Amino acid sequence: MPPERGVAKPAETQIFMHRADDGRMISFFGDLHPSFFGNVVKAMGSAKRGYPLVSAALAARPATHITGAALIAACRTDLTASVHAVNRLTPTIVEVVLRAPAAARAFRPGQFYRLQNFETLAPRVTETGIGTTTLAMEGLAMTGAWTDPAAGLVSVIALEMGGSSDLCAMLKPGEPVVLMGPTGTPTEIHANSTVALIGGGLGNAVLFSIGAALRAAGSRVLYFAGYKKHADRYKVAEIERAADVIVWCCDEAPGFTPTRPQDLSFIGNIVQAMAAYGAGRLGSQPVKLSDAAHLIAIGSDRMMQAVGAARHGVLAPLLAPGHTAIGSINSPMQCMMKEVCAQCLQPQTDPATGARSVVFSCFNQDQALDRVDFPALHDRLLQNSLAEKLSAQWIDRALKRLHARPAIAAE
Repeated sequence: MPPERGVAKPAETQIFMHRADDGRMISFFGDLHPSFFGNVVKAMGSAKRGYPLVSAALAARPATHITGAALIAACRTDLTASVHAVNRLTPTIVEVVLRAPAAARAFRPGQFYRLQNFETLAPRVTETGIGTTTLAMEGLAMTGAWTDPAAGLVSVIALEMGGSSDLCAMLKPGEPVVLMGPTGTPTEIHANSTVALIGGGLGNAVLFSIGAALRAAGSRVLYFAGYKKHADRYKVAEIERAADVIVWCCDEAPGFTPTRPQDLSFIGNIVQAMAAYGAGRLGSQPVKLSDAAHLIAIGSDRMMQAVGAARHGVLAPLLAPGHTAIGSINSPMQCMMKEVCAQCLQPQTDPATGARSVVFSCFNQDQALDRVDFPALHDRLLQNSLAEKLSAQWIDRALKRLHARPAIAAE
């Protein structure tokens, strides 16, 4: 029966446009449908009216049994991803190396990926009276730390904060995964210049590829690498390859011992380290802070806010006039597909006029430090705090049941 034209609430919803001999069907939704064309509200109505029909059609067919072996065999193409290795870098940081040839070839420094495991292959915990917990990840925004296009490898690094990030360590070599990307706008690589990189904790993973690209473009790189604890540092060789000079910063004494003669160590926060280096209190400056035409800060929102404020305070006399300064603004994200879901909206304020605007940070996470509304960013990062804490508790409990994490005797 042909659908009623131009009627958003037809007497009978017609959303199947083809039925194959084996009973499978093709459905048709959206604002091109004869009944629902015209605007997005009608298009959404087509889904509301049509999903019960699709659900009924699926329920009438036997479930397709997909074995792990079949899924693995189907995921051996350039456009699919599988786990190559899982490396524990620190007590709370895990590197997942993925075989994803197309994703590796397309990557540019500063971009990121979205990673998920397949529900079909996810570990399960079944408890009497409670049911089954499927340890399927939500979509995780993951830093592209390094790529090897020739080998088709992509490295992403996760900080275990409870919840889905804790499941990265459960991935197994050879396991197929869902890897979307690379996405986001690549960081601008300045040629034949001097650039100061300012990395805090996990933010240092983003700077591996950026620093290497800057040096390859003929720029000198001064790198301030900051950590809260001595045990937090990882991938030292990669950081050294990304920088001409490194100032290793640590809040915890005795700090780090540099392995290269030009590198320095500082005990304290990263702003204090920049001030001490720029003022000459750490010794010679093989690459002067005052020569840096560009600053790139990547870390927690509090760290980037502190660097942004210090540029107009304690660091002002030590920096080049007219330098640029950007930060990688990692807002809460959902779709990570460049201006679709609006989960990552970030307020900005024009420092000259005070005009307010809102941008999508998944489209371009590199934003001028002077424009970012950091208090709003901090609030956005806490908006799902309760749900995240509950998820973290439940996943922790499930991992203990799987003996993937030590159980507490009192429990």
